[in-house]
Amino acid sequence: MQVFKFGGASVKDANGVKNLATVLRKVGYSKTLIVVSAMGKTTNALEVVLHNYFNNKNELQSSLQEVKKYHNNILLDLFENEQHTVFKGVSNLFDELNRFLNSNKSPDYNFVYDQIIGYGELASTLIISNYLNEIGIKSQWLDVRDFIKTDNYYRRANVNWDNTQSLINTHFNTSTLNITQGFLGSDPNNFTTTLGREGSDYTAAIFAYCLNAESVTIWKDVPGVLNADPRYFENAQLLNKISYREAIELAFYGASVIHPKTLQPLQRKEIPLHVKSFINPKDPGTKVSKGSPLEPNIPCFIVKKNQVLISLSSLDFSYIVEENISEIFSLLHLYKMKVDVIQNSAISFSVCVDNIYDNLEKLLHHLKAKFNVTWHENVSLYTIRNYSESSILQLEQDKTILLKQLTQGTVQIVTQ
Repeated sequence: MQVFKFGGASVKDANGVKNLATVLRKVGYSKTLIVVSAMGKTTNALEVVLHNYFNNKNELQSSLQEVKKYHNNILLDLFENEQHTVFKGVSNLFDELNRFLNSNKSPDYNFVYDQIIGYGELASTLIISNYLNEIGIKSQWLDVRDFIKTDNYYRRANVNWDNTQSLINTHFNTSTLNITQGFLGSDPNNFTTTLGREGSDYTAAIFAYCLNAESVTIWKDVPGVLNADPRYFENAQLLNKISYREAIELAFYGASVIHPKTLQPLQRKEIPLHVKSFINPKDPGTKVSKGSPLEPNIPCFIVKKNQVLISLSSLDFSYIVEENISEIFSLLHLYKMKVDVIQNSAISFSVCVDNIYDNLEKLLHHLKAKFNVTWHENVSLYTIRNYSESSILQLEQDKTILLKQLTQGTVQIVTQ
């Protein structure tokens, strides 16, 4: 088996769906599972539906109609016969969603989110499977919720690996081309769950693990994993090979490579991961596998914008000791601050955080009761993996350095 994953950008319109078919014909699709995300910005559009459901009922039906219209336009571009069963199939999905909106009694936002948001993936895979069958690429549509079982931690569900493995072993036909949804699962009561950030990549890894797949390929609109985000760094280079460990390190520091939870099941069975371009599918892309030395051996740059640097010292200039640090971390946890850098000395403690939940004011108020506090908002955190002196100098040029920390293999610099 091989597992392919196509993201929303790759199937955002009819031409994207046609290109998916072209990729399959060029690289082969025997004994293949395709995992597909929602088309284009459908997830964002369904989040508008969700918002209107809770906050603006007058706009609910019009926002749902926008989602239906978007998919119907793609159907009209792909299928000449408007009597094709796929039109009714997609319409039935959105009717099902509408019935949920009219009958739901749960006030739990996270539960409702998961019941609404998954219709993007259900619609995209139904359209793609029918299109492939229409052009002679025989495929089988699968509802991923029949295979991936989770707990009921809605929006970030945990996989029940034993149940999932058993269902895949029992009901999955490995001899054909299968198409299923990324991001989704189902709980013990068969309600839809979602797997959290980068959930579709994770879905591909779950199936690969359970099927003992030969490989996983994630198809993107870039040539592979780059050593820097080209939006912020000039002359970004393709990484030909990278180890699981290094990919996890890069993801930890904020690189938009592969989420660690996707790599972990692949690493356990040493299943290689390929990141390739759906524009140039025959190009080699990037291979992530066990123990692969970084190739080429060059610095990798990561930037996280809109961070907050907080510096603390004791009110009486006493040492910052374990008790103080424990209290600081309790407050960071309480106010849901994601910690990206820590630096401390005998009498000071600095931390660079991501103020995702907009709790900075509350945190600072709490800290000021026990510490001298200074802070800088809207700072940038730069990380260089596999750094060189020249790469540090290049990065620091024309910047005000607020904090700098070097460890073996990694340098982190906070700038104003």
